[in-house]
Amino acid sequence: MARVPVRDTVWRVVREGRDPLLCRPSLGRWDPGHFDVLYTSFEAEGAISEMYFHLSRQPVFPSVEFTLNEIEVTTRSTLRFADLSELEPLGVSAEEYARVLSERTQEIGDAAAFLGFDGIIAPSARWDCFNLTIFCESLTPDDLVLKDSRPADWEAWRKKHGKA
Repeated sequence: MARVPVRDTVWRVVREGRDPLLCRPSLGRWDPGHFDVLYTSFEAEGAISEMYFHLSRQPVFPSVEFTLNEIEVTTRSTLRFADLSELEPLGVSAEEYARVLSERTQEIGDAAAFLGFDGIIAPSARWDCFNLTIFCESLTPDDLVLKDSRPADWEAWRKKHGKA
């Protein structure tokens, strides 16, 4: 598969006080938990939507503060899936893609990291945009630059998007 460079702005929502550039294994959609990743979105609404989805699955929506962070990123060798149809030959159905955790997408992420990709661009399961999952071991310190941070306003976001 083709390797594409990325030099763009991405967005990430993290708990207030947490370094938004801190990479770690997370057992998310694209990492099986044994390498460091940073989950980001090419749109602020995409990043907010992803975090909102996970927080809203809690019995009580957390009252801790979160920040929306704007990050300049540079990658050199990123795997890009233009749409869900490109994932189907790899064993990922659209229905499976919408699930919270997917063993198959984690296997794809693991293989991509093993093959030397520095991240994956793929459609968001929560918003009409693309997300960038960064495999941090391939980056240099200058490849991630925090440009801005501001509070994530869940109440305003809920009202704007008709969320309960």
